[in-house]
Amino acid sequence: MIDKRHKVLLLGKLPPPYMGPAIATKILLGSSLKDCFHLLHLDTRINTSLNTMGKWSIGKVMKNLGNYWKLLRLNTMQRPSLVLIPISQTTMGYLKDFVFMFLCKMTGRNVVLQLRGSNFKNWLDQASFLTKTIVRISMKWSSGMIVLGHNLTYLFKEYYPDDRIFVIPNGGNFHFPSSEKKDDTVRFLFLSNLFDAKGIRDVMDAVKILKSTSRFPFHLDVAGSWLEEPTREYCLRLADEEQLPVTFHSPVAGEDKLKRFATADVFIFTPREPEGHPWVLVEAMAAALPIIATDKGAITESVSEGENGFIVKDRSPEEIAARMQQLGSDASLRKKMSVKSFEFYQTRFTEERMAENYKRCFEVLIGKDRHD
Repeated sequence: MIDKRHKVLLLGKLPPPYMGPAIATKILLGSSLKDCFHLLHLDTRINTSLNTMGKWSIGKVMKNLGNYWKLLRLNTMQRPSLVLIPISQTTMGYLKDFVFMFLCKMTGRNVVLQLRGSNFKNWLDQASFLTKTIVRISMKWSSGMIVLGHNLTYLFKEYYPDDRIFVIPNGGNFHFPSSEKKDDTVRFLFLSNLFDAKGIRDVMDAVKILKSTSRFPFHLDVAGSWLEEPTREYCLRLADEEQLPVTFHSPVAGEDKLKRFATADVFIFTPREPEGHPWVLVEAMAAALPIIATDKGAITESVSEGENGFIVKDRSPEEIAARMQQLGSDASLRKKMSVKSFEFYQTRFTEERMAENYKRCFEVLIGKDRHD
């Protein structure tokens, strides 16, 4: 039987390490999208550990060259109708992506690009004239751009018409284990890679403030990999010297990660720097948690002020502490925001909704390619 589905080639990393783009690729490949299209995949993973990221090696160069060769073979032998290429927000990263784009251009493949972040314009504004020229040329080789939120479409207005910028937030299906409260302690959860840009110092400073003012028992669980030694030293020293109710856990994934969400009462994610649409927020909403977050990237499209959580200023431990106090001392407010978080998740951020958005995007671009 002849398979009449259009072939779509997805470039993207798979875990480990467990980072947003890799998680997205894994979910996408297993989604209902495979029933609509013949999905091909090129695993562009170079690092298998967070510790090797950003470090140069001959082995990485060889892996990149191997990926270019694999793409060339896939394009010429499989002839996909569409190739999805994630793009970087650094000069070296984008130059590596540029080669993928060039190989697709050379083999006549239809391309859609995807940005999984929000720092693109900041980076490009500071880039050299040559880099800006390369970006402008390569954008013309693609049929469209995928971003993670409506707040991010402005990044590409000068490159694409509105109907060629597709908003596709992250989405996934999660099954949390049941859990019962053992006492009245309000459990806050901070789950992320641990470095200053993610706001962990601000949260620790907030806990120090809250300890001196709160009238309810609380505990903060922090899970993730320490990526900056000064940040690790600061947070551990503060917790020890102030005897803060904080427990630091190793990075978690799979069932262990779901257990962390299931035992939490409030989720905190307060990055200082640009974000896309963080996966931890999708997971927190699926776990029906109120959320305290900052206004970065598309976060406000998941966390609505006063509805399912609070948006605080970045680098503001005082404001974080105030919102922790408000949520920690008011069980009815936590319940109300819990219901709203789960409602947002069910209507906007399931795996089915994400697959549906990709399907619509692919159909538009493949149809455009067929008629051009």
